[in-house]
Amino acid sequence: MKKIRATKYNSMDEVAQNSNFDSSNYNKFENGKGNPTIETMLKMSSAFGINPKELFDFDFDIKKYKIDE
Repeated sequence: MKKIRATKYNSMDEVAQNSNFDSSNYNKFENGKGNPTIETMLKMSSAFGINPKELFDFDFDIKKYKIDE
């Protein structure tokens, strides 16, 4: 998300100023400490001017998180 954000905004505060996001919440998302809802993901993609699927373009190790247990 940081790379995507940097293409349009210089800082997380700038994201908050130009969207419906609180900068502290956005900070959690960008640093992998929060779990945004689908609605929030759609708002983020709109704020960045990108397709929502671009936010989901990352590598994920399912064994690390033991999702299937």
